[in-house]
Amino acid sequence: MAEPILDCLVVGGGPAGLTAAIYLARYRRHFLVMDSGASRAAWIPKSHNYPGFPDGIPGTELLGRIRAQAERYGAAIRAACPVRSLRRTPAATFAAETEEGPFEARTLLLATGVIDLEPELPDLYDAVQRGLIRHCPVCDAWEVIDEAIGVIGHDDHAAREALFLRDYSADITLLSLGRPFAMEAGQRRALAEAGVALVETAVAEVATEGARIARLNMADGAVLAFDTLYSALGCAPRNDLARQLGAAMTAEGLLTTDAHQRTLIDGCYAAGDIVDGLNQIVVAMAQAARAASAIHQRLRAERVERPARTARPQRS
Repeated sequence: MAEPILDCLVVGGGPAGLTAAIYLARYRRHFLVMDSGASRAAWIPKSHNYPGFPDGIPGTELLGRIRAQAERYGAAIRAACPVRSLRRTPAATFAAETEEGPFEARTLLLATGVIDLEPELPDLYDAVQRGLIRHCPVCDAWEVIDEAIGVIGHDDHAAREALFLRDYSADITLLSLGRPFAMEAGQRRALAEAGVALVETAVAEVATEGARIARLNMADGAVLAFDTLYSALGCAPRNDLARQLGAAMTAEGLLTTDAHQRTLIDGCYAAGDIVDGLNQIVVAMAQAARAASAIHQRLRAERVERPARTARPQRS
């Protein structure tokens, strides 16, 4: 017997996808969340700018809390179950192929996120968890005020990140890891005026001491020491599924949406880091709430019936 058509298929189990699950469950919609288990948020050692947690909260704990809240209201979340392919059907629904088989949905929410492009350094995950390597100065530059900071990158994006961090520390070095710097002359002047050092030499070895990146042994014999390194190599959007549907994207491969998180594909919505904008958890969650609400209102207008009433969770 064929599976009933879902009201919505949510692709992605990060903060955006799980927040959408809370809203869709409370709207009493019939939906599934397909979680590949590769949320970028799981790499966060501790977030200090997520509201309500003044002492910070690890990414894995935050994901667990949001997931538990969604499941409290009956959300169905398929863990470690990536979507292999997506297509539109003649009936204008969305057909997905997964390891659990095919699913069909009236609407689609893409919350697939991005992947950080990482520097080629040893024990990367452990270094991120210890705060030795960071990715988002908007998230945690406060934690490195007045420290010695190395920024890894070679282009205008890296230059902008180094200049952003200059507001927090006077000791900033931009490291290209052996690649030639490819940035506009105006950026070079701005870096020089801000006192940001440029190092084009490759790194031969990374040595750590305790909680500090003590040494970068350079290929030319120089030794550089930093309290923390920021990777400014950019991100790769997880947009393969969106491309299969022919979704409109920016030059960087991010999805473009309207004020209701609708893409140009009818019935397809997007939220989180895959959407063009500020890569922040609170932004992703706000976009997800907006998208889920728009999906619910769309289905109401189409008079799509909701499932039979289920027992309400016990109030705590």
